[in-house]
Amino acid sequence: MGELGARMGIQILEASPERVVGTMPVEGNTQPFGLLHGGASCVLAETLGSAGAVMHGHTVDRPFGVGVDINATHHKSARSGLVTGVATPVHRGRTMATYEVVITDELGERVCTARITCLLRGA
Repeated sequence: MGELGARMGIQILEASPERVVGTMPVEGNTQPFGLLHGGASCVLAETLGSAGAVMHGHTVDRPFGVGVDINATHHKSARSGLVTGVATPVHRGRTMATYEVVITDELGERVCTARITCLLRGA
């Protein structure tokens, strides 16, 4: 997960090349108005999508994933509790993998939709 993910309180609950699920607390990851920071949502999305890409990369002998693109649409705010991200593959090739990450609040309402693409590199 890396130091940033750990510092932000991200917990991986489920991980496979087909689906990566993780949570992150809103508290400690807010912007000045007390809302979940959009950048924090991007960190959660990149953490989960990259994990999926790396696991897929192991299946094609390219075990290192390097993020080359990320975008996010922020649908609604979150002020407290945990948000949950679910990363699922959009494309898994030999040299690139793209994952969609849907982030929801504790009511199951969509907070953010992100997409991350990773370049897969060999050893």
